[in-house]
Amino acid sequence: MAVSTEGKTLVSLDKYRAAEEISEFKSEYRDGEIVPMTGGTYEYNGIALNWVTCLKVALRGKNYHVRAGDMRLWIPQYRQAVYPDVLVISGAPVFNENRRDEILNPCLIAEVLSDSTEARDRGDKFRYYQSISEFQEYLLVSQYDARVEQFVRVGVNEWSLRVYDDLAMTVQLGAIDLEVAMRDIYEGIAFEV
Repeated sequence: MAVSTEGKTLVSLDKYRAAEEISEFKSEYRDGEIVPMTGGTYEYNGIALNWVTCLKVALRGKNYHVRAGDMRLWIPQYRQAVYPDVLVISGAPVFNENRRDEILNPCLIAEVLSDSTEARDRGDKFRYYQSISEFQEYLLVSQYDARVEQFVRVGVNEWSLRVYDDLAMTVQLGAIDLEVAMRDIYEGIAFEV
C-alpha cells in the first residue's frame, strides 16, 4: 500500500522489501520513503574492500561476522533500512523478523565518505545507529585523503572521537580488539594532489 503525504508517496515496509528483492539497484528505506543509492567511485570501492579484507582475515576463527555493503541493517526505532559500507557483528547475528537479509545487531560500522553521503553519514545515520544497543564503534573513512574518524561509545549518549590522519598510524578497534594499519586501509589508493 502506498500513501501520499505532502507530495511524497510513502510505501509500506513489506512493499519496499518486495521491490528490493527484484531490483537491480539498492535503495534505502526511510520511514516509508524509498531513496535510491548512488554508485561509488573507484577509490570508494577500493577502500571499502580493503576494510572488509583486513577485518575478515584478522577475525577469521573468532566469534565475529564481517559483512559488506549488500547487508541491509534495520533500525527499528527510526524505521530505517540502510546499507552500511562495512559492519561487524559480535556473536550470533540477530535478524529482523527472521529475515536473512536484514540484520539488527552490529557492534561496529564503517562508512566511506563521499560528497553525496557525508552529511547524512555524519548526521542522521550516526544518530540512528546510536539507537542500536550493541553498536559501540563508528568509523568515518575519507576517500579523498588518509583520514579515519573513529567514534567510540564511552557511556549512554557519550562518544569519544579519535582521528587517524597519517598512513603510519594504526587504527585501534576496541569493539573487536583489533588493530588495522592505515596503510592497509588505503592500499592501492592514490590521492589527488
